[in-house]
Amino acid sequence: MLSRLLEEPRIDALVVGRPADWYYLTGFTGESGLLLVSRAGSTLITDGRFMVQAKEETRGVRILLQKGNLFQCAGEYLKGCGFGRVGFEPGQMTVAGWFELRRASGGRCKAIRAAGLVSGLRARKDAGELAQMRKAAHLASAVVQSAFKLLKPGVRELEVASEIEYAMRQRGASGPAFETIVAFGRRSALPHARPTAKRLRKNELVVLDLGVILGHYCSDITRTVFVGKAPERVRRWYRGVQEAQAAAIVAARVGVTCGEVDEAARGVLAGQGLERFFVHGTGHGLGLEVHEEPRVAKGQKHRLQAGNVITIEPGVYVEGVGGIRIEDDVAIHGKQTEVLTRGSRELIEL
Repeated sequence: MLSRLLEEPRIDALVVGRPADWYYLTGFTGESGLLLVSRAGSTLITDGRFMVQAKEETRGVRILLQKGNLFQCAGEYLKGCGFGRVGFEPGQMTVAGWFELRRASGGRCKAIRAAGLVSGLRARKDAGELAQMRKAAHLASAVVQSAFKLLKPGVRELEVASEIEYAMRQRGASGPAFETIVAFGRRSALPHARPTAKRLRKNELVVLDLGVILGHYCSDITRTVFVGKAPERVRRWYRGVQEAQAAAIVAARVGVTCGEVDEAARGVLAGQGLERFFVHGTGHGLGLEVHEEPRVAKGQKHRLQAGNVITIEPGVYVEGVGGIRIEDDVAIHGKQTEVLTRGSRELIEL
């Protein structure tokens, strides 16, 4: 599939530098190397630590032992194959790496921008991938549900985060998809708050944002609870976020742009005077990495396709008070959408 995509931009070889892309294309799970894809086949360059692993995990891929500088090896290989037009996905190679590769190729390599070749393939999940992502979403849902019992006054954010990540592994996950977010009180107004030694107090908002890696695929879920009886303004904010998420889920269909999905959520919050407190995009693609294509944000023109899996996670963040976010993973099918994550989206008071 990928080798056929090289024809239109007239690329002789594509240099793939992201480990998640290596796994997607070859099954290789090593941490170091470069994958070179041409119409004639794929060649993986890696060092001695991963040679046995590469041979065991891949099929139909030529494995070359890295000798010396990785980019020098790649340049020498490309020169030996007579390849001149070399494609790169943005962000996968440093300027220094490119100059080393080009020098080793005798100056014959010309860099061709090849944005979206691999990420476009990865964005459309097949039935097997969707089945695995469904399992990862269910596991994350069970973990966040089990975490509610930990939320007692006096507990620290760090304690809750460590218990959550332990529970993931107990249930079979290989680890967290990202650093678990546990934010109490005023700190819940920080969308990417890192857990601290702050202790939970009565009458505080709590945001729990977590995801697992299961069978290489990621999930991502957020729930917000109130420890105590929530005041009316918190209930109003929560209803706004809840309605915004519901509107975005309804809008997420094949052929709809990601910007339109974002606008569905943003419009609800604007109608309630809350849009200024919504400080990020409505969601992002999900798969082998927790953030991948497509991006669900204001003005994004990408049209959703069957097989896309996205998060839908509007939020309201009020400085000095706290934040509210509700997030679920949504799979786009031909004639319907499927919410992969489970659990109530109603306000929970503990």
